[in-house]
Amino acid sequence: MVRSMTGYGRSVKLAKEQETEITVEIRTVNHRFLDFSTKMPRSLMYLEDKMKKEIQQLFRRGRVDVYVTIEGNGFTKRELQTDYELMDQFIHEMKLAKSRYQLGGDVDVNTLTTFQELFSVQEKEEGYDQVEGEIMSALQEAATKVSDMRAQEGVALHDDINSRLKQIRLILSELEDRRHVVVDSMRDRIKQRMSEYINEELKEDGSRILQEVALLAEKGDITEEVTRLGSHLDQFFDKLTSNESIGRQLDFIVQEMHREVNTIGSKSNDTQISEWVVQLKSEIEKIKEQVQNVE
Repeated sequence: MVRSMTGYGRSVKLAKEQETEITVEIRTVNHRFLDFSTKMPRSLMYLEDKMKKEIQQLFRRGRVDVYVTIEGNGFTKRELQTDYELMDQFIHEMKLAKSRYQLGGDVDVNTLTTFQELFSVQEKEEGYDQVEGEIMSALQEAATKVSDMRAQEGVALHDDINSRLKQIRLILSELEDRRHVVVDSMRDRIKQRMSEYINEELKEDGSRILQEVALLAEKGDITEEVTRLGSHLDQFFDKLTSNESIGRQLDFIVQEMHREVNTIGSKSNDTQISEWVVQLKSEIEKIKEQVQNVE
């Protein structure tokens, strides 16, 4: 079964009498291996390993980014902080100024409140462990949505790759029929050229000449390459129906297919075969691009 490595899923949960909203988003893209990362409040980092194990249950390859956001006041406490050390310095300096310049008035509360640096409001996040169940539930739901999307995109990938494999199979069949004609034509050309350029003494050694002709003809024979290319196609078709992670295996098979086609192109001087080689390379290259997104 072909599965894409690209997907997106989002889940929202309400917790603690709906005072807090928990949102989990998951995005996945292509990657050679399974690469997991999270972005969430530091107080939730203890959940990272648990989240990773959940992700590993569904995905085998791809970069998986998990984003967890929590909004609302249900788990946020605000505290007023006073910098008393700075306040002592402030009062001391005000008294010095009053004495030095013979100023009237007293340093009172109203005076202190004008100095904003003395006071600050800090927020503390706590109690997230109370909603661990909702967070993990949202993660599972978002991951399932991602998995479904990857499966749907995988169907499109399968159909496109399958159609290109069938086109390659068709060209391969034509190559199979054509290779006999090419070998016979090459053998005739070699015989003709040898009969034109060798001297009378060499003509007497007919068996030696036939051996040389056979060797030269064999160099242009693409039988082995056509056979191996057919075998690679069979392996590819088999992998498409597998329930395992097949992306890396398909990538290897594509490379081998490309190798065989290159060899066919370098061996043959036949115009028709050269045209088919160009078509084969084009289809294999497009398959290679698609395989890069297969899990």
